Amino acid sequence: MSSKSNFILMAEYNKWMNASIYSAASNLGSEELAMDRGAFFGSIIGTLNHILVADIIWLKRFATHSKTFTALNSLASKPKPEKLDSLLFSELALLKQERVSLDSTILNFVNQLSEGILASNLNYQNMRGVSYSKCFAHLLLHFFNHQTHHRGQVSTLLSQLNVDLGATDLLVKIPNA
Repeated sequence: MSSKSNFILMAEYNKWMNASIYSAASNLGSEELAMDRGAFFGSIIGTLNHILVADIIWLKRFATHSKTFTALNSLASKPKPEKLDSLLFSELALLKQERVSLDSTILNFVNQLSEGILASNLNYQNMRGVSYSKCFAHLLLHFFNHQTHHRGQVSTLLSQLNVDLGATDLLVKIPNA
């Protein structure tokens, strides 16, 4: 499997899992979603916002690559979140709407990648303004791994509230993977 094919698989899985997470979370009221549960970003809604925030930050960084990714053009008008714990949306329905849109953007973006781009470096700055130059494929791997990490936290929080997320394995979604 090529690197590009692997990232397309990850984007498809990401989209499927986010839909599952949001569907399960919709069984909770706004107070339950906002309650601090001791997770890295406090609440379920806080953690879901953090995933979105980090995705926007990384996609805006990816958009600075010398190769132009038309799939990322829609992000140009979005402000870069100032903090990793920014609460962009306090209502699940609005957060879900943005998540669905961003997941489509991610899938379109990875379809525009080439093995050459994945092997190249991306020059970017972190939130503190420190400059880095790292392998694009490694950064993209981090991007998807980060989402999986925090979705796992949300999955645990939902489970603690007796909300069944159902199957979450990649092999369930994509049996031929």
